[in-house]
Amino acid sequence: MFTTAHKVATHAASAAGPRMKGRRPPSVVREIVYGMSLGLFAGYPWKLHHSSNQRCTREFYALLNEGRITVVVDEPAGAKD
Repeated sequence: MFTTAHKVATHAASAAGPRMKGRRPPSVVREIVYGMSLGLFAGYPWKLHHSSNQRCTREFYALLNEGRITVVVDEPAGAKD
């Protein structure tokens, strides 16, 4: 079960010399799992933030369409031109 990735990793480990003595070469599958886990871990809070912003925007436009709020600034009562 020697794949090209395993051969490259083994060669890199043997080229590292005594630092890698007795250690296993890095596992490609394990690195992929680590990357996917970190991606999901970072993506979930971002998705929550994004959906919260969308909810606030939808709520704003719903209130605007109902006429409960307005974006026009009222003139103060004592303003003179």
